[in-house]
Amino acid sequence: QVQLVESGGGLVQAGGSLRLSCAASGRTFSSYAMGWFRQAPGKERDFLATINWSGEVPYYAASVKGRFSISRDNAKNTVYLQMNSLKPEDTAVYYCAAADTIRVVATTGEYDYWGQGTQVTVSS
Repeated sequence: QVQLVESGGGLVQAGGSLRLSCAASGRTFSSYAMGWFRQAPGKERDFLATINWSGEVPYYAASVKGRFSISRDNAKNTVYLQMNSLKPEDTAVYYCAAADTIRVVATTGEYDYWGQGTQVTVSS
């Protein structure tokens, strides 16, 4: 079992930045690929970014590439999502997830564990 807890969400003005953190506990964090997703009200959960076990291979959805950056610190059992140039349409609940694989994973169904989510609200 892996437990995931997100933090760092909040209210920010358009053009601002936030850094989300996801702390993991349980089984060996470094053996998991990690991902970030978001879900706006009435919409499906969308993939944002993933990173492989070593942190050397990130992969992004086209909608956030160049604005968002994923990273991980295996010594701290934490994965991060740096979000810059935020827009009102980025408003959503943001989730981190862990997949029991060493490769990057971009589909919701391949993730084994999920956090409870953290709200991000971007005002115009």
